Amino acid sequence: MVFPRRGVAGAFALVLIWATPATAGVPHTVKPGETLWSIAAANNFTTRALAAANGLPETAQVVVGRTVTIPSESEAAAALGVGGAGGGPGAGGGGGGAVATGTSTPAGGPPPVGAYTVRPGDTLTGIAARSGVTARQVAFMNGLAPDARVIIGTVLKLPAGAAPTAGSVAPTRQAARVVPAAPPTPTAGRVTAAEIGQIASSHGLSPSLASAVAWQESGFNNQLVSSANARGVMQILPGTWSWVEGTIARRRLDPTSPAENVHAGVMYLDRLIRDAGGDERRAVAGYYQGPASVSRQGMLPDTERYVSNVMALRGRFGG
Repeated sequence: MVFPRRGVAGAFALVLIWATPATAGVPHTVKPGETLWSIAAANNFTTRALAAANGLPETAQVVVGRTVTIPSESEAAAALGVGGAGGGPGAGGGGGGAVATGTSTPAGGPPPVGAYTVRPGDTLTGIAARSGVTARQVAFMNGLAPDARVIIGTVLKLPAGAAPTAGSVAPTRQAARVVPAAPPTPTAGRVTAAEIGQIASSHGLSPSLASAVAWQESGFNNQLVSSANARGVMQILPGTWSWVEGTIARRRLDPTSPAENVHAGVMYLDRLIRDAGGDERRAVAGYYQGPASVSRQGMLPDTERYVSNVMALRGRFGG
């Protein structure tokens, strides 16, 4: 089953030619595959804090072989002009468009694929028709009844590249974000890398890979809901949750449990790796974009960025 997530392309990226080291900071030589976001994540800073400490825009692209400075928390705070800068990318202001928690997904990560917010005049049938899919497919993906009446502001997941634009007007600024009531349920709570590693090991999956995906997706925060209606630590869509329960787990999963959210995400990722013949990069791409879409279109640019971020993060969790 595939439930990809894709959003709008990011801002114009500037190239870092040389970063001026900050006093008392630790120099870091940029390695292949690293981004400003992945370096910040590996050192428990937001992209904005690391960029500010190096005198860079948040959209800067780092160059392999060049040096950036990893600041102390006080240096990062001074660069931002605030009282503190720690907390990691998951506590920053970010790139994923998460809702309902006051927190966003890890800063600098790609936005969700296929995010769509219901606008005045929209119907589930009309949205599906403009997306080239059936209303039943959209409903299943988002945990809705096929004949559901969608409310303005409802966040939905649509197939990759299928977000409709015609036939709708822009939502009003006052429109509240509405999250469909469906499992898994976003609940307060976090898990640790050690807990994720134990769950991954129990399913025969690499602990570092599972932890890297979880950090990229949510910063280990089970309360996050993305603008594409993905939920929890592993950012699982209602349709994916239902499919994992019936096809892989063959049992009911606790929709409120952070650990069960990890179990579901790990089982899904493990299935993607098996289906990809052991190719972890392709499986991670499928987790983000959807395996059918990856087979049909190859990795989209934001998918390549997502995969690079995840692989760079693995070193933080044991390689």
